[in-house]
Amino acid sequence: MRAADRVPLGRTTLSVTRLGLGLASIGGLHTPVSTLDADETIDAAWRLGVRLFDTAPVYGYGRSERRAGRRLRTRPRDEFVLCTKVGRLIEPGGPDGQPIWADPPPGLGPRLDYTADGVYRSLADSLDRLALDRVDVLHIHDPELDFPAALETAYPALARLRATGRIAAISLGVNHADVAARFIREAPDPGLDCVMLAGRYTLLDRSGANDLLPLCAERGVALLAAGVYQGGALLDETSPAASRIRDTCERHGVPVLAAAVQFPFRHPSVAAVVVGARSAAEMEQSAALLEHPIPDALWDEL
Repeated sequence: MRAADRVPLGRTTLSVTRLGLGLASIGGLHTPVSTLDADETIDAAWRLGVRLFDTAPVYGYGRSERRAGRRLRTRPRDEFVLCTKVGRLIEPGGPDGQPIWADPPPGLGPRLDYTADGVYRSLADSLDRLALDRVDVLHIHDPELDFPAALETAYPALARLRATGRIAAISLGVNHADVAARFIREAPDPGLDCVMLAGRYTLLDRSGANDLLPLCAERGVALLAAGVYQGGALLDETSPAASRIRDTCERHGVPVLAAAVQFPFRHPSVAAVVVGARSAAEMEQSAALLEHPIPDALWDEL
C-alpha cells in the first residue's frame, strides 16, 4: 500500500488517500514547532502524494489551521480533502484551555460550544484562519464533553450544511469507540458519513473492533484511524504488551511501527490512517512504513 493510493470515503462523493496528515503537531502539541518545520512537513506530505489533511481550531488555538491554510491554499483545491472540527470556539479569554499546547497565542483560548450558532461561527472562523472557501469534512470534536448538545444541536446544524452543499461529510473526532457507536445509533438519518477514531483501533488497543467497526460496516460509515503509534507507547520498554508485540514483529523482520500504521487496514471500513508529524523526516518515515512488506504469518501471530 502507498500513501497516495485513493479510496472512496464511505458513501460520500469524496475520495481520500490511504495516508493522511494530522496537523495537531504543527500546532505545537507538547513541543513548539517552527513555521519553517510546519511548512516543510506539509510540503513533504504533498510530495509523497498525501491528499488528506486534518486540523482543528483547538490545535494550538488556531495556529494549526493558519499553518495548514498557508501551505494548502497554494495547491489545487479539488485535489485534496480537508477536515476540521467544531465544538470549540477560539476567542479572547476562552476558559476551556488545554495544557498540552506549547506556546499558544497569548490571550486566546477555547470555549466549548455545540450550539447551532457555535457550529456556524466555528466554520466561519476556521475558513478565515485557513483563508480557503471550504472544508470537506467537519468533525464534531470530543462529543462526550456534552453528548446531548453534540447530538441534538451540533449534528442538525451540520446536517443543514451538508444538505446545502457547504460541506461534503459529517464526522466525529473522538477518542472513545463507545461514544462513536452510540452517536451512530442515535443520530437521525442519513447520519454520520465517517468517524475519526484516535487510539482505539491499534496494535495495543483494539476496543474499536468490539462494537464500532461492525456498526460502521453495517451503516456504510467510513473510519479514519488516528493515534496508531499510541504516542510512542509501542516503544515503551516497561510495557509487557508492547514488548510482546515488538518481539513478534522482530521475529518476522518487520519494524513495529510498520505493523502499527498498516494494522487498521485489516478492517474494510478503515479508509485511511491519519498520522501526526512535526518534520518532513517524520512524514517520510510514515510513508515508508506504510509500504513495508508484512507477511500474513505476522498478522496471524498478532
